Amino acid sequence: MTQNTDFTAIVAGGGPAGLAAAILLATEGVRTALITPESRSDPRTIALMAPSIRLLQHIGLWPGTLKEKTAPLQGLEIVDDTGNLVQAPRLTFAASEVGEEAFGWNLPLDLLIPALVARAAEAGVTTITARCLSARNDAEAIAVTLDNGQTVTARVALAADGANSALREAAGIPVERWSYDQDAFVTSFSHTADHRNFSVETHKRNGAFTTVPLPGRASALVWMDRPARIREVAALPDADLAAEIQAELHGSLGLIANLGPRRAFPMRGMRPTVWAARRTLLIGEAAHLFPPIGAQGLNMSLRDAAHAADLVAGSADPGADSVMKEFDDLRKGDLWLRQSAIGFMNTSLLSAVAPLDLARVAGLALVRALPPVREWIMREGLAPNASLPYAMRKRA
Repeated sequence: MTQNTDFTAIVAGGGPAGLAAAILLATEGVRTALITPESRSDPRTIALMAPSIRLLQHIGLWPGTLKEKTAPLQGLEIVDDTGNLVQAPRLTFAASEVGEEAFGWNLPLDLLIPALVARAAEAGVTTITARCLSARNDAEAIAVTLDNGQTVTARVALAADGANSALREAAGIPVERWSYDQDAFVTSFSHTADHRNFSVETHKRNGAFTTVPLPGRASALVWMDRPARIREVAALPDADLAAEIQAELHGSLGLIANLGPRRAFPMRGMRPTVWAARRTLLIGEAAHLFPPIGAQGLNMSLRDAAHAADLVAGSADPGADSVMKEFDDLRKGDLWLRQSAIGFMNTSLLSAVAPLDLARVAGLALVRALPPVREWIMREGLAPNASLPYAMRKRA
């Protein structure tokens, strides 16, 4: 006999991945609760690749006003500015090479999250403003205890409650963690030269320095460097910081001005031993952390969310062991491939070991020399259609 529960699914965490999962479930008729603390302003922008944009389209948020306030990513350049004796060639990838209008669009989180919150309410998601403290499960349900004293029950829980996930801990899922001797600094700025709707990832000696286009003559910045350097940069007055950014860019975007809000955070890595157990599916930063190289972080998180929604909506018992195993099989290979590639690229920039750096240079040179490899990398960055969850697939 099936146990009665408050909901079919609980989603813990109100970031983009948690919100997307809740919306996808609710639109499929799944009784869904979203457990999230009060949201905070976030100055970052997120480059969403084409599959993630198709997810937004699927839930009714694209094109709409979001598209009007974002910039397309029509190309990507990778530039070696390490100063080493042997340097990698400049690589340019254009979306038109693989028949796409754009690889994706660059969205400010302060626009994306409110749009997702509003859509969740329209879809019938029950939002409870609280934090998840712990959970216990039995053969048929999971009970989640909140910091407001409430206990909420469901058939399955989707843990999108961050790197220190209480639900992941309650499910007994171990994780492997590591740190890089590196911090990231994010801000935005205006400039006098045209960015051509290209993102430029410049490889410096201590990390990637990446500009991502915003509408008009403006760009977002992700600057990765040693922690001491990032602390120094974060403390600079606006005029001095603008001059530093302009110097790092060698003037390629012209004069820099009008700096936006700033944020700095440490570079860490994490992956779980399994992606699901004990009626709990891990999505987003509850499941993975890696450096912001190649715009994979939130795109991976949204893929987690959409795969989880597919399985939960299509299962008689969404918390069954068979569902846990299927989700684990779907997500672990995808994570391993992307996390390994990004980790190698970042480590090679930080390492003083010559063979690692030469391997990075040789790999980038090979990509430039072999068009089929270039095309495979572009398509893999977007994710093969066959491996995508339903909401992210191309429609005929």
